[in-house]
Amino acid sequence: MDLKLFLMTTLLGIFCYCFAQKEGNECINANAKYCGECIQAGAKCGWCKDPNFLKQGESLSTRCDEFQSLLTRGCTEDMIEDPHGEHKVLQNKTVTNRKKVKDRSRAKQLKPEDITQIQPQKLNLTLRSGEPQSFKLKFKRAEDYPIDLYYLMDLSFSMADDLENVKNLGTSLMSEMSKITSDFRIGFGSFVEKTVMPYISTTPAKLRNPCTGDQNCTSPFSYKNVLKLTEDGKLFNTLVGQQHISGNLDSPEGGFDAIMQVAVCGEQIGWRNVTRLLVFSTDAGFHFAGDGKLGGIVLPNDGKCHLENNVYTMSHYYDYPSIAHLVQKLSDNNIQTIFAVTEEFQPVYQELKNLIPKSAVGTLSANSSNVINLIIDAYNSLSSEVILENSKLPEGVTIAYKSHCKNGVVSEGESGRKCSNISIGDEVTFNISITSKGCPKGGTAETIKIKPLGFTEEVELTLNFICECECHNDGEKNSPKCHFGNGTYECGACKCNEGRVGKQCECSSNDVATEDMDRTCRKDNSTDICSNNGECVCGTCECKKRENPNERYSGLYCECDNFNCDRSGNLLCGGHGTCECRVCKCDPMWTGSACECSQDNRTCLASNKQICNGRGTCECGVCKCTDPKFQGPTCEACPTCPGVCTEHKDCVECRAFGTGEMKDKCQEMCSTFTLIKVKDRDKLPQPNDASYPVMHCKERDANDCWFYYTYAVNNNTEKVVHVVETPDCPSGPDIIPIVAGVVAGIVLIGLALLLIWKLLMIIHDRREFAKFEKEKMNAKWDTQENPIYKSPINQFQNPNYGRKAPVL
Repeated sequence: MDLKLFLMTTLLGIFCYCFAQKEGNECINANAKYCGECIQAGAKCGWCKDPNFLKQGESLSTRCDEFQSLLTRGCTEDMIEDPHGEHKVLQNKTVTNRKKVKDRSRAKQLKPEDITQIQPQKLNLTLRSGEPQSFKLKFKRAEDYPIDLYYLMDLSFSMADDLENVKNLGTSLMSEMSKITSDFRIGFGSFVEKTVMPYISTTPAKLRNPCTGDQNCTSPFSYKNVLKLTEDGKLFNTLVGQQHISGNLDSPEGGFDAIMQVAVCGEQIGWRNVTRLLVFSTDAGFHFAGDGKLGGIVLPNDGKCHLENNVYTMSHYYDYPSIAHLVQKLSDNNIQTIFAVTEEFQPVYQELKNLIPKSAVGTLSANSSNVINLIIDAYNSLSSEVILENSKLPEGVTIAYKSHCKNGVVSEGESGRKCSNISIGDEVTFNISITSKGCPKGGTAETIKIKPLGFTEEVELTLNFICECECHNDGEKNSPKCHFGNGTYECGACKCNEGRVGKQCECSSNDVATEDMDRTCRKDNSTDICSNNGECVCGTCECKKRENPNERYSGLYCECDNFNCDRSGNLLCGGHGTCECRVCKCDPMWTGSACECSQDNRTCLASNKQICNGRGTCECGVCKCTDPKFQGPTCEACPTCPGVCTEHKDCVECRAFGTGEMKDKCQEMCSTFTLIKVKDRDKLPQPNDASYPVMHCKERDANDCWFYYTYAVNNNTEKVVHVVETPDCPSGPDIIPIVAGVVAGIVLIGLALLLIWKLLMIIHDRREFAKFEKEKMNAKWDTQENPIYKSPINQFQNPNYGRKAPVL
C-alpha cells in the first residue's frame, strides 16, 4: 500500500513538473512542427533530430525544447540543432593617431576621408530570434581634423564698432585655430535686411546713404557672400576691411535669410565634407516666417540658393524661413551653428539653440573684442560631445546602447547613446546590442547604419537572419519514411505535405477522429476537444489556422494563442512585447498588462533630442502635448505652422497632377501621406469640421497655375492631404468679343452724344423762339397810349374859325 502511494505521488509530481515546464516554456508552447519553426520560437529552443527520440504518445512538437531539457530527456548533444548567431568584422581600420601638421602644404595632402574616428567601419551580423548580438564601437576624436568656418556678420548701423574688431579677425583666428588644426579655412558674409518698406527707407537719399549725420554708409542689402572659404587670412582681413556699415529701420534683422543661403549655397560658399562651422554675429533679434507680410511678401521661403554675383536677389520675393525649415537645412548640410550675440539677446538665442541640434550660444562683448575666444570655446563645446544615431531598423529588430565614457562613467538606455566632455585624442567605447524577433521579411538581408551625430563617418551593419536549421538542407523529399512519400524527411522527423498529418504523415486531414483519439486531445478530462481551437487528428491536436498567418493557436491542447492578449493603442501588447499563451511578455524597459508603459523616455525624444520637443510631458512613454498647435508622437507635427505648405508643395503637385520637380521620383519620395482629391475648394476640410488642426495652402505649380490643398495630421498620426483636382489656371483674353465690345461701345456712345446734342438744340431753339414771340408782342404798341409819342402832323386852329365877322 505504501509502495503504491509512493509511486502515485512520484508520478503526480512528475506530471505537475512537466505541466509547469510546458506552461512557462516558450519552446513547447510554440507547438513547432519542424526544426525551422522551433529555432524561431526563442533563443533557448533546440530541436532533437534523433529519429528515435520521441516516445509513444509524444507529439512531434516535443522535439522542440530547451537545450538542457533535451539533454535530460535523452537527446545527445550532437543530435540537437541549436544554431547561434555571430558577428563578423569586414572593415576595421584603426582610429587615426594623426598629429597636427605644421607644414600647411603637407596638410593639404592629408584628405579628410583618410582620417578615421570610428571603429569598426563595416560588420556582418547573423541574428537568431531572441539572441542578441553585441559588438564594441570605438570613437576617438582625431587631432588636426580639417575645419571650415564661415563668419556671418550683421552690418546694421549698431554694429559699427564691431566691424573694426572683425577686420583683423582672419589672421588672428588663423593663428588661434592653428593650435587645433593645420587645415583651416575661413569665409565671410554680411547681412542687413530685406530691401523693402517698412524694413528700410526706400527714399532715394536713404537708399544711397541710410545713415544719419556725417556717417557714410553703404546702400542696404539682404545678404552678401563677401569671401568664399579660403586659407588666406590676409585676404579675409583685406576684404572685410573694405566693408561698410549700412542701416535699416526696425530692430530685428534679416539674418535667417542669410543663414538659409549659407546653408544651401554649398558651391558658392565652398563647403568641404569636413567639420562645418557657421558663426552668426549680431546684436539684435531676428525676423522669421510670417514677418514678410509687413512688406507685402507672402510667398514662403523655398529653401533654394538664389545668389547672383554673391548677392541674395530674392529677398523681396520670398518670406523669411521658419525655424523648422532652417533646422532642416542646417541638419541636411551638416552645419554646426555658433550664435555670437550680445548679452541682451542671449536668452532669445538660447531658446533658438534648443531647437537647433549641434548649436551653441556665446555672449559677444559690446565691440566684439572677445569673438575669437568665443569661437574657440563654442567649437570645443560642440566637438566635445558624441551622440550615436542609427538608421531605421527592420521590423522586429531592436537596438540597445551602453556607453563607456571618460573617468569610468557608464550609461545605458537613452543616455547610453552619448558621451560628453571628450577632448582631442580621447577614446570612448559603446557596447551595441542588436536583437531580432522572428525572421523579418522572410530572412532577406537588411542593412542599417550607425553614425555619430554631426560627423560624416558611419558604421555599416549587414543583418542576416537564421530561419532554418542546417539539417534542413539534407532533407529527403517524398521520403518513404513519411508514409509512402507523403512528406519530406528532415531533421529526424517528417515534414508532411499539404493535406497530410501525423508523425509519419500517416493520416489525412480529412480523417474523422475516433473516440479513443479524442481522449488524448482533451485537457484535464474536459469535454472540449483541443480547447475548441483545433481538431483531434490521429490522437494529436491540430490547431486551427487563422486568416492572419501571424496569429496562431498553440499548446498541447491548443489552449494558448498569441492574439488574445491585452492591447494598447490598438496594438497587441502595445507593440512592445509578444503575446504568449494570452499573456503579454514585455520587451525590456516596458511594463503593464498590455506593455503600454515605457520605463524610459526614449519614445518621447524628438528629433532635436528634447523630451516631447519641449512642448509636452512624457507620461508612460507617450507624449502629452501641452501646446495645442503641436501633435504627433513627439509633439513635432505642426500642420498650421508656417512652412508646412512649402514643405509638401512638390509632393502634392506630383501626386495630384504628375508635374513639378518631384515627378520623376514621386513614388519613391512622396508616399508619406494619404492624398484625397475633391472637386472644388468648398469641399476642402475646414478647421471647424475636424477635431485636429487643418492647414489651408495655396501654391503655384510648374504651369503657373494655382492649386489649393489642405494638410493635416489626424488623431491616428496619419498625414492626410485634400487637394482640389483642377488647378486654377489664368486664361488669355478673347480678342473678338473685346474688339466687338469696343466698336459697339464707340457707336453707342456716338449715338448717345448725337441724341444729347439734338435734344440740346431743340431746347435752345424753343427758348429762342419763345423769346422772339415775347419781343414781338412787346412791339405792338398803341399810339394813343404812348405818352411820349408826337405826331409828325402839326395842327393849328384858327381862333377865328367859325366866328362871324364883325359888322363894320
